This record gives sequence, C-alpha cells and structure tokens, in this order.
Amino acid sequence: MSEKRIMLVDDSRISRLMLKAIISAHFPDWSVTEAEDANKALKLCEGREFDFITLDMNMPGVDGLTISPELQEACPGAKIALLTANFQERVQEQAKKQGLSFIPKPITEEKIIDYLNKCLGAS
Repeated sequence: MSEKRIMLVDDSRISRLMLKAIISAHFPDWSVTEAEDANKALKLCEGREFDFITLDMNMPGVDGLTISPELQEACPGAKIALLTANFQERVQEQAKKQGLSFIPKPITEEKIIDYLNKCLGAS
C-alpha cells in the first residue's frame, strides 16, 4: 500500500499518541503529523497535502466543526473525520453537512482502522 499522510488534530496528547500507535501498527509506511490545536493544523496544511485528517471537536480556542471548512479549503484532497465524545444529533448533522465522517470517542483500534479501510476502499 502506498504511503499516505495523516494529520491528527487533538488537544489531548494521549489521544494523539493512541491514534498514532494504532495507525503506525497497521500502516507503518504512513507519515503521521500531529497538531494540538486548530491554528497549528492550518499552519501545517500550508504547502503540504494530507490524505486524512482526524479532528477533535472540543479544543481550546477553535473547535473542530468551526475549523473544518478552513481545513477543507487548505487541504482539499484530505478526507476528514470528526472524533468526539459529543454524540449530540446536532453535532453529527453538522459534521455530515460539512462532509465530515463522524467517529465517536472513546478511540478504539477497531473504529479507526474500519474508518481508514473504508476510505482506502473508496479512493
């Protein structure tokens, strides 16, 4: 499988470490970049392309739903998944409206790998 580039956007270092460990175990050739907030994520998109972005909903400053349109513009080829413990229907509807996948926390290996495999099958 060819190398892919993924960015993990989450203010929780533990969440980023878990995601990175899961992805690296299944896709060792992939490049994994981390951002602890929305502003850093946007800066990382400058001059770079990502295939996938995982985006936390609740972060200090700008939340995932607010920043996603800017990320979509900055990284137009990236598939973006909103990872959140906020299961409210309104959040899920907003994510869908913005073209985001929705992955409920807690993060599990099964949820992440299922999502990535679905995306890879569709690409």
